Amino acid sequence: MPKDDYRLNAILDARLADKANLADLARTAARNGATLIQYRDKTNTTRAMVGQARAIGAALAGTGVPFVINDHVDVALAAGANGVHLGWDDMAAAARAIIGEAAIIGLTVKNDPDAQVAIASSIDYACIGGVYGTLSKHNPDPPVGGEGFARIREMLLAARPSLPVSAIAGINAQRASEVVGVGADGVAVISTIFSAIDPAVATRELRACVDRALKEAAR
Repeated sequence: MPKDDYRLNAILDARLADKANLADLARTAARNGATLIQYRDKTNTTRAMVGQARAIGAALAGTGVPFVINDHVDVALAAGANGVHLGWDDMAAAARAIIGEAAIIGLTVKNDPDAQVAIASSIDYACIGGVYGTLSKHNPDPPVGGEGFARIREMLLAARPSLPVSAIAGINAQRASEVVGVGADGVAVISTIFSAIDPAVATRELRACVDRALKEAAR
């Protein structure tokens, strides 16, 4: 799996553990088209997060799909994750020195100031959003929409032409095509995959939509 394959970032929120085993969900997504797994946990202790992250890493062994930890560089290091996904205030500038050159570092970009942080930071990909409204995460900032996504992406690529840029929040199959049409290299989702009746089918369908849209955009 190439390091820069961010077509389908499947986000495992810790709250999903009430419905299913997170490690099993991670493996299902990875085997059915996810190209990156992100573990996000806003409530548990560091010890619990490390244990869960290690279980996810073990479940992904042999799939070739990397996984990153949302926000917690310490958890990523302790669990042997492939990297981290950070918010603009989550030590983005210092993360590379801490986690190492080989690690994957992603950054959420919500607005112009965030874009400037992304430009100045040693990151591997940016994720712009929320593009649409979502119930998966409280977001005090209004959705940027397709037009806002395209504008922020243009700002990023003017300074970092090769930076992969994904879209997050409220993305379904139809919207995946829409955001790829305005320049997204991939999408990041929670509910579209993990709230589906069959996450395996949902992952395959979303990955197919992304791939078709990318092929169309490349013509």
